[in-house]
Amino acid sequence: MSVALQSLLTQQGALDVTANNIANVNTPGYSREVPIFEESPPTLVGNTEVGTGVTLASVESVRDNILNLRIDQETSQQSSLNSYVDSMNQVQALFNETQGTGLQTDLSNFFNSFQSLSTDPTDSSLQQSVIIAGQDLAQAFSETSQNLSTIQQGLDQSVVQTVQQVNQLTSQIANLNQQIEQISNTGQNPGDLVDEQDQALTNLSNLIDISVVSANNGTVSVTTSNGALLVSGDVSSNLTTQINTTTGMHDVYDNGSDITSSIAGGQLQGLINARDSAIPSAMSSLDNLAAGLISAVNQQQTAGYDANGNPGVDFFTPFTPTTPGSNAGAAATMSVALTNPDQVAASGTAGSTGDNSNAIALANLQNSPIVAGQTAGDYYSNLIDQVGNDVSNATSQQEAVSLVLQQLTNQQSSVSGVSLDEEATNLVMYQRAYEASARVISVVDELNSDTIDMFTPS
Repeated sequence: MSVALQSLLTQQGALDVTANNIANVNTPGYSREVPIFEESPPTLVGNTEVGTGVTLASVESVRDNILNLRIDQETSQQSSLNSYVDSMNQVQALFNETQGTGLQTDLSNFFNSFQSLSTDPTDSSLQQSVIIAGQDLAQAFSETSQNLSTIQQGLDQSVVQTVQQVNQLTSQIANLNQQIEQISNTGQNPGDLVDEQDQALTNLSNLIDISVVSANNGTVSVTTSNGALLVSGDVSSNLTTQINTTTGMHDVYDNGSDITSSIAGGQLQGLINARDSAIPSAMSSLDNLAAGLISAVNQQQTAGYDANGNPGVDFFTPFTPTTPGSNAGAAATMSVALTNPDQVAASGTAGSTGDNSNAIALANLQNSPIVAGQTAGDYYSNLIDQVGNDVSNATSQQEAVSLVLQQLTNQQSSVSGVSLDEEATNLVMYQRAYEASARVISVVDELNSDTIDMFTPS
């Protein structure tokens, strides 16, 4: 009776485990559980050992920690690429010529206005068209620069918000460590909490690159891949952000150390790469193009004579670098200095108002190497190509990582996921064992009754 009763309780526990698996078949992050049966210690009857049945020793969650680690690594890489591509798509949209958001049309219109002026250098309406084209070009440069700066500032705020999210997750993991350790010390299965811990680690890997070390009791220690401590036991180490006085952007600190450049994965890395590398590169190219145009046009303008026979004055407001050797700010501050159409220096000869040689020379700047040994159009095309290539390469990597992550996720599902067919089979198996144990009790009960009846006086 005792053996049969113990078997009933054990099979009932196994049925409960199976029912819980079925109930969580669609629960994200759930790892299926399996009952672990052990033979009860036998007892000695005379010289013979007699079995005492079965016990439910424990309930274990099925998971592959190495596979989970690989998934977290690939998740970190995918998230980094996702945030980088999303950020750079905003930049690429600023140079979309097909939608009229680029500079190519304004560049062409500007040089074409000088070509039109050369047909009649004394025509005031054509002179006014030159100034308007220059103003349109300067405004396009300024707006593009401001838009790049706006995108960069938005990414900077996203960095701050992402760091806050990292801190929330590391605090959650530290709290889970504490609960898991407490439950493990009582001999119970902390499977549900470990599942929650795994999900939190995956969410954390979405934000930043992590390295995880698991302890035997189910707790974890978490650092970045470069060793910055995030979680140790039930204590989390919060990251902080501080404004860099040189760049004006927020750097990421861990215990007083700047780890911005060492962040190697997650959304944080993608945001930082776009904010601190890709966008500054595009802004630098834009500034170089603006500075080259300002210098070349002003130089040719001042080589000619205006409609009143006076020597030409600067067409654009001259750019004065704030830092020697840097053109930073040239695009943002670009503006037309001329206010009077008569000041356009179309003539190349003093006192000859009908001369159009300088207007032609100004128009020919379109095909002259005025920026880093390239024409303005070629330099601008290279800028567009660079942004496009960055997005294209990152997108290709994004697709490749997604395929790897999908394969790993499928493997994880085959290991830790719930199979309804398998659970249905287990239900039948445990049910039959339960019924058989119940039958044993029934038979023993009948035998006992019959035995008692045999010795009971009628």
